[in-house]
Amino acid sequence: MNKRTTFAALLAAATLGVNAQKPMTAPQGGKAISDELIGIFFEDISSSADGGLFAELLQNGSFEFSPAEKDGWGPGTAWKTVRPGHSLGYIQPVTANKVDNSFTHSYISNTCMRIHAERTREFYDFKGWRGFGIENGGFEGISVKNGAQYDFSMRLANVGAAKQLRVVLVESQGWGKDPKLLAEATLDIPAGKGENDWQTFKATLKPNADSQKAALQVLLLNDGDVYVDDLSLMPQDTYKGHGLRKDLAQALADLQPKFMRFPGGCVVHGGGDGIWNTYRWKNTIGPRHQRIQQKNTWGYHQSMGLGYYEYFQFCEDLGMQPVPILPCGVSCQGTNGGWNMWPKQAQDVAPMDQLDEWVQDALDLIEWANGDPAKSKWAKMRADQGHPKPFGLKYLGLGNEEKISPEFIERFKYIYNKVTKAHPEIVIVGTAGPGSHPKNPDFEAGWKLAEELGMPIIDEHYYEKNDYFLNSRQYDKYPRDRKTKIYLGEYAAKDKKLIDALAEGLYLLHVERNGDIVCMTSYAPLFARKNATNWNPDLIYFDNERPYLTCSYYVQQMFGQSSGQYYYGDCVKFEGDDAGVQQPQENVHYGQSVILNVKKRKLYVKMVNATDKAKKADVNLKRFSLKKLAVKTTLAGARDDENNYEKQPIAPKTETFKPKKQFAIDLQPYSMVMLEYQL
Repeated sequence: MNKRTTFAALLAAATLGVNAQKPMTAPQGGKAISDELIGIFFEDISSSADGGLFAELLQNGSFEFSPAEKDGWGPGTAWKTVRPGHSLGYIQPVTANKVDNSFTHSYISNTCMRIHAERTREFYDFKGWRGFGIENGGFEGISVKNGAQYDFSMRLANVGAAKQLRVVLVESQGWGKDPKLLAEATLDIPAGKGENDWQTFKATLKPNADSQKAALQVLLLNDGDVYVDDLSLMPQDTYKGHGLRKDLAQALADLQPKFMRFPGGCVVHGGGDGIWNTYRWKNTIGPRHQRIQQKNTWGYHQSMGLGYYEYFQFCEDLGMQPVPILPCGVSCQGTNGGWNMWPKQAQDVAPMDQLDEWVQDALDLIEWANGDPAKSKWAKMRADQGHPKPFGLKYLGLGNEEKISPEFIERFKYIYNKVTKAHPEIVIVGTAGPGSHPKNPDFEAGWKLAEELGMPIIDEHYYEKNDYFLNSRQYDKYPRDRKTKIYLGEYAAKDKKLIDALAEGLYLLHVERNGDIVCMTSYAPLFARKNATNWNPDLIYFDNERPYLTCSYYVQQMFGQSSGQYYYGDCVKFEGDDAGVQQPQENVHYGQSVILNVKKRKLYVKMVNATDKAKKADVNLKRFSLKKLAVKTTLAGARDDENNYEKQPIAPKTETFKPKKQFAIDLQPYSMVMLEYQL
């Protein structure tokens, strides 16, 4: 039984027979805090979407890759010609603005592939293996499972007489040998009128063996021409049937996040490419072949197969609040090499007389997410895609860590005022700029703007070495009378060893203590694909077969599982501390937090020891009524232990125990312990 199953079983045993739905009254001494403190932040960085969370197995299925995205790329990237039986032919990228009047938008992908076949009959036939066509190897190979089912689809325009196409999954057996056949289907293509006569064809492929290096071939079995586009191979078994890779989505579900911020990050405002490459949500909804693909700011391609509909659906599947972030007419300050001109970075900005378009994008998003399909064309588009009920959007972010320049302030104010006037029920999340520490000019200007506007939430970002998270307690010093709450939207210690994870855990104890002014946090970045990593560290690494969970992942998981509405700082006292001292404090590398969830009737005691010596703590829970069974989770190891592709030495260990209301506990060096009680 794996560790996740064991932990779930222990929790089930601990709560057996308890009515967890009946809220309780919090005992005295608790401070009301946010119960949405732990969320996730998804950005398409390090191939997190295509080749990652989005379950599509083919790469460049619409032939839209471009040398503008990466040197040497083009429509044929990830494809090659195949000619079993020594057939002849060629492939040719064709650019055309193809119109499909059966859908709302007129745009479909600009590039398709012409397949011209000659001499496809038995010139030299390997056991009937013949034809001419194309092959796609996915993302470093296509991983398929024996007996699983995979849905193939494509759009095709036939020229002339009826034809047949053979669609096969194969595994190469080396040079000079026929590939191993894993699955196949034959499609009958009726006579066509040429390159504008598009139809959709589908097949289901069921492999007869496991393979980690499969490829998909599409073989024209007759002489002549066809045009193909929008090829797709999707596993039927996706997370809740909604098109996301099951193991990666489950890893996120196990964090028990309360919200998800998306789609970025620098992806939102174009990174270093300028305002033309900002992320426009309207280009990412509707049928996949209508979505407008574009360059990803991290140097690759975005198919938009993972778009706003999929983001909102995933939030609903996990019970998370969606926190979409929209650009506000200002690019990233890194545009045109701006990062090398610090502190005088240049921003690409939209003219003020064009800013109503950006306002309308925000208003239309709210209508799309929350509106009535009978009254709103945008809500009808949501319903037509399969979700007639509103998504219940509550939060909306404007901008992403832009430099708080006069140009930014002018445009942010304009959009903010228009949106809040039209939708006062929507909670706006602003930005404190890059490097959100006091005395940073952008930080100070961002907070000044937030207080001037009465902004509900401001988004702070910082990445620091573990020393910062071990020693600093930034939020203890914040004024308590500010109306603006804090979202720590991007943060991480700059490595992925156990000591880094414990430093982050110690800092999150500090965040919980300040949960009256900090309302949300999210570690960043979330995902990174092996051999395609733009940034380190990341919370979850993965390849085609499995996710690799870091030490920081398990710390985030423990905090996500222990959310609540009340903080108690006086239940745990460490040996040697003065009476009344509440850890964690500045420059002290151990600490504690006690959280009560009145909705679940659960109590969580968390303790972190980021020192090289054991620590003893006295725990007093006399004010709480404890049930007969509790769960202890321990994360411990050597200071520099690290989970990677070769080894995974760090994972939580769980055990049940009979609770006592007052007891002493020993904490190992470099460890985190969580005690979970049912009340």
